[in-house]
Amino acid sequence: MSCNIRNIALFAHVDAGKTSITENFLFTSGTIRNKGNVNNGNTQTDRLEIEKQRGISVKSEIVSFNWKHTLINLIDTPGHIDFSAETERSIVAIDGAVVVLSAVEGLQAQAENIIRILQKHRKPFLVFINKIDREGADIEAVLQELQMDLSIQPILMQNVHNIASENISITQNWTPEFYKKQIQILEKIVESDVILFEKYLNNDPLTFNHLDRILQKNIITQQLIPVYVGAAKYGIGITELLDAIVQYLPEPAQQEKKLSGIVFKTKHVKGEGKWAAIRLFSGKIKSRQTVYNTRLNQSEKIKLIKNTQLTNPKVITEIQGGEIAWIQGWDYVRPGDVIGEILAPEKKIEKTKSLLSVQVRPQHKSDNNQLITALQILYNEDPELNFQYFKEENELHIAIRGEVQKEILIAELQDRFGLSVHFSDPSVIYKETPSQIAEGYVRYWMPKPCWAIMRFRIAPGKRGSGVIYRSEVSVNDIKKQYQKDVEKTIPKALQQGILGWEVTDIEITLIEGEDHEVHTKSNDFAIATPMGIMDGLQNAQMSLLEPILQYTIKTPEKFLGTIAGELTRLRARIEGPEIINGTAKIWGEIPLATSLHFPIKLSSISGGKAKYTTRFSHYALCDTALGKTRPYKGISPLDTAKYILKARKAL
Repeated sequence: MSCNIRNIALFAHVDAGKTSITENFLFTSGTIRNKGNVNNGNTQTDRLEIEKQRGISVKSEIVSFNWKHTLINLIDTPGHIDFSAETERSIVAIDGAVVVLSAVEGLQAQAENIIRILQKHRKPFLVFINKIDREGADIEAVLQELQMDLSIQPILMQNVHNIASENISITQNWTPEFYKKQIQILEKIVESDVILFEKYLNNDPLTFNHLDRILQKNIITQQLIPVYVGAAKYGIGITELLDAIVQYLPEPAQQEKKLSGIVFKTKHVKGEGKWAAIRLFSGKIKSRQTVYNTRLNQSEKIKLIKNTQLTNPKVITEIQGGEIAWIQGWDYVRPGDVIGEILAPEKKIEKTKSLLSVQVRPQHKSDNNQLITALQILYNEDPELNFQYFKEENELHIAIRGEVQKEILIAELQDRFGLSVHFSDPSVIYKETPSQIAEGYVRYWMPKPCWAIMRFRIAPGKRGSGVIYRSEVSVNDIKKQYQKDVEKTIPKALQQGILGWEVTDIEITLIEGEDHEVHTKSNDFAIATPMGIMDGLQNAQMSLLEPILQYTIKTPEKFLGTIAGELTRLRARIEGPEIINGTAKIWGEIPLATSLHFPIKLSSISGGKAKYTTRFSHYALCDTALGKTRPYKGISPLDTAKYILKARKAL
């Protein structure tokens, strides 16, 4: 690497001012001459027409700029919770982050969820409290929320004068000139080091540089979280925040020479095709080079490499470990794909699940094929959409996270692809699981030539275990290549079960089977597997699973009784309350299906004063009468005659 690098992301709840901060970074660093404005729809990172109209970011955007001899690669992420997956995909690419909070609204749902993910994955971060000029700004209240709700140790690095007014100003607390007077900061730093603490108690001299190095170590380990303040509207606090990013967030780690990287974003550019954003951890990639994709189990050739300069990206010949760039030529790549080898894998980032399903219809039937192509492109950019096309019913289904995402997708299909579409009302995505041990049998030997005989044992798995598959059959009975076909086909066979939903929390064992030296063809076991699995599911008495959310509510104490009554009606489990200074806090679990409209009801009950945060918890057993089943889409493997004809492309 030719210069210092910081790979960071900006995270925030919607309307905290994150995009305005990015605009200030670009302006202050001299990257752009004029600052854009979110309200005017002319910021650098909100490129889609719908982003300009709505004033919110719905796609992450990468910008690069220089600050004090350091290249900062910044990912500006969406703030609305409906676009959490886009935000969370960025975490794998960064070494540190800035979390933006509003001095008025405080710690909101999306910011809280992101901080928890950063904590879990040990990504160092700074906090920037924005909008300190606004009426109602309360920095101390925000600091208390961070400490109490997230158990972190925030350190306020600045003094604020004339808060909640247009005459605000800030001064630095932590400087070589004034550090000895900053008792609170000093004590938090020295408490982390026994030797340092003894020196402090003995009034031994402690230099600023030594203390600052200890502070930096504590930031890297998340023992201390520095908090900066400002008002992006006026450009206040921006320079100080940039200095802190360079000073306290880490450089990319120096790793092995083996090639290892991850794709965290893709986009389609008209006339150019697909581009993939890659964070390279180690090794080197050159243009025209062929590289290995672990998910695809194949290599693809690079056509072009571009840097991440937003306004004038340049073609470059190579990138090295620690750098971020755009790659053209990987036609089948998706976000999350590992390039090269997996080195020192981190904990997998658990993305916010899409728990709602909608059917998409073109306004004009003649646009159906064009709509399929457009949805496939969007699905490649956001795999969480889980696009499915059911040919027999001519139905197009995608998974979404909320109403705002639905509105944005409608606008995006119009703006990017010129398609007018209708979306059905969202429905909850249920799953299903076996209730008892059963067997499934398939004898696929007609019409010849074909031969695949198998018996599966189907058993309930532990809740949250997903799908576990194993084989007890010798390769003398079913050849190894055919057994691989079975294993590869299992996920497809479980996409729909007896109740019409994806099957999970299941253990499948291949216990008997045989192939035929003459009659077995290469695809026979792949065709037979769904028939055997569905036969087993039919015998296993399938149970419905529904998505459960973990929630927290903070409310003025006087509304607690009414809120608790409403939660009970919605089948929620309630814990607490904790009451501090007239504010009550309750928490627990609630089914998604009953709580879709609860935020509106809560706002009505509390006059908008209650704060409600949720995150996905797990899938739990649900009475069929309280949930929803649906018919099998397409031709069911239980309808063996039609299924075989379709599988053999004879229907």
